[in-house]
Amino acid sequence: MKKKTIMRGLLGFPMGIAMGYVITIIISLGWGGGYYSPVVPSLIDEVGSEIGAVLVQTLLCGILGAASAAISIIWEIEHWSIVKQTGLYFLGLSTAMFPIAYFAHWMERSFIGFVGYFAVFTAFFVVIWVIQYFIWKSKINAMNRNVKERK
Repeated sequence: MKKKTIMRGLLGFPMGIAMGYVITIIISLGWGGGYYSPVVPSLIDEVGSEIGAVLVQTLLCGILGAASAAISIIWEIEHWSIVKQTGLYFLGLSTAMFPIAYFAHWMERSFIGFVGYFAVFTAFFVVIWVIQYFIWKSKINAMNRNVKERK
């Protein structure tokens, strides 16, 4: 299991970078006013240059992707309940996400900023979890129907 977790983390690193890049494109399309905005201006100010800020954000996106992929191993521990898996996955993802969001300036650096970011993060988590739950429930039901039809 340890080897599988490490391999997922290694594969998750470039996936995190790719996802981060796609998100910057989507944000730029929506709010960029015709310009590509690779990072938030406050990160540029903190790092001192746009390219430096892009490098920092790229590294942070890679780390977030690696962490997300590595902790996905939780879903394969069959003797754990779905509640335990969900809670531990949420805790692990939050542990990775919030420091990265703070350092990348994706959230306002205040208590209100943290609470707002946490609320949005939790809402996205719940929506994605519910969608995945019903997708897998449908697949399992289809497999069960196929098994019954073969008998």
